[in-house]
Amino acid sequence: MAETFDIQHLTFNAQPIFIAGPTAVGKSAIALALAEQLGGEIISADSMQVYRGLDIGTAKPSPADRARVPHHLIDLCDLTEAFDAAQFIRRAQLAVAEIQSRGHVPVFCGGTGLYFKAFLSGLGEAPSANPGLRAELEAVPFEALLQELRERDPEAYEKMDKQNPRRVIRAVEVIRLTGKKFSEQRAEWKSKVQSPKSKVFFCLNRQPADLHARINLRVDEMFRRGLVDETRGLLQRGLAENQTAMQAIGYRQVVEHLRGGRSLAETIGLVKIRTRQFARRQLTWFRRQLDPDWMELKPDEPPEDAARKVCESAIRWQRA
Repeated sequence: MAETFDIQHLTFNAQPIFIAGPTAVGKSAIALALAEQLGGEIISADSMQVYRGLDIGTAKPSPADRARVPHHLIDLCDLTEAFDAAQFIRRAQLAVAEIQSRGHVPVFCGGTGLYFKAFLSGLGEAPSANPGLRAELEAVPFEALLQELRERDPEAYEKMDKQNPRRVIRAVEVIRLTGKKFSEQRAEWKSKVQSPKSKVFFCLNRQPADLHARINLRVDEMFRRGLVDETRGLLQRGLAENQTAMQAIGYRQVVEHLRGGRSLAETIGLVKIRTRQFARRQLTWFRRQLDPDWMELKPDEPPEDAARKVCESAIRWQRA
């Protein structure tokens, strides 16, 4: 007979629980239900939800959700400010300490794999961003940056996501600042990884057809709720000048639409395609860079049921 738990009569030792997964998989609803079941608070591990104003396009938790359960690391900075993984680590460590001081459970939730890995293993010795050099690199044609990376670090070039200018700029920046290959420093970081198997770390997934249907519904809902108007307002606040925020899927494509690049219908279709591609990259990253416990969700599975499975696993881990 399977072991059962009465969650209401069990305590948890307030160690963090990590919930990762691709966009639209259902992370937020499950983390919300889990936090309610365990007496937890949510720490966002999303590189775009830190920006004030990026609400609809990042599927930011609603005011009602934030009223149900406290959320941390959301709306931290304006579009004119930079935010990186090093800042995430510092802020997340403070949030964990605050949550645990109240006897609550920190529940990390998000799809930015780098943030999970950085929190668990640190960032190694890579230098901080250099604003002057960063501005210089952002003005260089992207093809020239790719060529420089290919010549100075072929290994990093082969593994790099060449559709992500932010990652390429960062790699070239590190190479210029240190005089060392970016891949060598990444290897040094990787050797220090603390295995997530020592943590309660779940990566959620769904069958491709199910995930794609959810992505399509989410994109349609974002446009229905006013993504175009939100983007128009953000442009007035400096969206186009923030290279990190402009990488957020949806906003870049809407900016191109507002500048006459394509029709609204074509833009919606493109956002769906780019989001599906992004979800595949997220899954690949989690498989290669981390070693979580995988949980496949059923199409009609209530978030409360999935949260209970995570909760029971967390309790088993505590007892082990």
